Amino acid sequence: MSNIDLVEPRHVPTETVVPEQVSPQRSAVEDHAVTEALAILSESVRDIVETHRVACGGPDWLENRPPHVIADALARMDAVQAGVVFRLLDKERALSVFEELEPIDQQQILQGLREKSFRDLVEAMDPDDRARMLHEAPAKVAKKVLAGLSPRERRMTATLLGYPEDSVGLYMTPEVVALPDNLTVAQALGVVRAKGANAETVYTLPVVDRGRRLTGIVELRELVLHEPDAMVAELVVTEPPFVRATDSAEKAARLMSSTNLINLVVVDSEDRVVGLLTIDDAMEVLEAADSEDVAKQAGSAPWEGHYMAAKVFQLARYRALWLMLLLFAATLTVSVTDMFATTLEQAASLALFIPLLIGAGGNAGAQAATACVRALAVGEVRVSDLFKVIWRECRVGLVLGAMLAAAGLLIGTVFVGPKIAIVVSITLVIICGWAATIGGTMPLVAKRFRIDPAVVSAPMVTTLVDATGLIIYFTTAKLVLGI
Repeated sequence: MSNIDLVEPRHVPTETVVPEQVSPQRSAVEDHAVTEALAILSESVRDIVETHRVACGGPDWLENRPPHVIADALARMDAVQAGVVFRLLDKERALSVFEELEPIDQQQILQGLREKSFRDLVEAMDPDDRARMLHEAPAKVAKKVLAGLSPRERRMTATLLGYPEDSVGLYMTPEVVALPDNLTVAQALGVVRAKGANAETVYTLPVVDRGRRLTGIVELRELVLHEPDAMVAELVVTEPPFVRATDSAEKAARLMSSTNLINLVVVDSEDRVVGLLTIDDAMEVLEAADSEDVAKQAGSAPWEGHYMAAKVFQLARYRALWLMLLLFAATLTVSVTDMFATTLEQAASLALFIPLLIGAGGNAGAQAATACVRALAVGEVRVSDLFKVIWRECRVGLVLGAMLAAAGLLIGTVFVGPKIAIVVSITLVIICGWAATIGGTMPLVAKRFRIDPAVVSAPMVTTLVDATGLIIYFTTAKLVLGI
């Protein structure tokens, strides 16, 4: 089968359920709907399990809610409840709801289905959705799914599974309508009508030469608006943005975001079209990447699945490792305080401002680290910009420190007198400049050594700045006060 051929016709839902209304209060309405779902559906599950009958509330609710709301309700349930409720859905709605679920939730649903329902559901999935689910599934589940597929679906899925983890190939749709470059508009529209029903999207149409190599793209809109006898070659956008199947999925999604594309062409190493990355899949990639970065920046390992369905011990386990590492790192602060114990004895009032100083420094460093991690993620900063970032963040930190120093001078004078206040003010300027420099530098250095920048962001920077900030504070005190 050609890399750009379409699969055989298969079942695709013909009806899409849309939300009943769209309003600025939509999120509040959905939250209420999910709460209502849990109350009604839980009662239905209890009736099914205990009396082997279905209560009327559950099915009625399922018929009148859009797929994404039902999927959110299922994700909040345990595996047994979710499986029972999912079986109440009719065939078409079941597929729509299933595709809204995260891969980990999809696996739980599949494990509770009978053989025929299992085969029908996985056969009807889009190849890219199926590949992502199987990539994260246990080997036993993956083997069972592949065994139940038709030959063409199995081949297509196996091809996608052969791409590296987190690559575009794992997220793209291989169901693409590609147009030869020697067609007229009328002929091109005929190809779209003949093959478009089985493609995931026809808005962006790659144009290829006889060797199936990408020569450009044409939008369906252009075909519809031009005369039938016009040549497709005249409408082609040459040198369009594209990515290779082995490229990072996040990089591709960021490219789509920056260029405002709804579909991005994916090619192999020889520039032959193998698929499209669609906007919905790109959004999933960005959401997953951002969720992972947020978790790491907060000093936690990212988890899979719905937060409300996660067990308490599971969440604690994801957070415990980082907290333990940071706890040991924080012993630097204790060691520094012990080193300057004599200084503290001679000026005990210095201890009053330790929380203020390390808090200000830690926050300044965390702000710089967060800004730098984001700039790296969206391509605004490169590793080669290291010295520019150092110079920029150093100046930002000094400006912030000067602002805080003015307030610190006033506070210190009121509480302990002008001498200690001067020490605090000078320290604030130095700490903020130092913290911002470290916070902006560490993500770039981490990137240079192929370490995830988010890993060395806020918590790590804060811990480092706490220890070094105390050294700056006590050294300044010794120089200013002469102790």
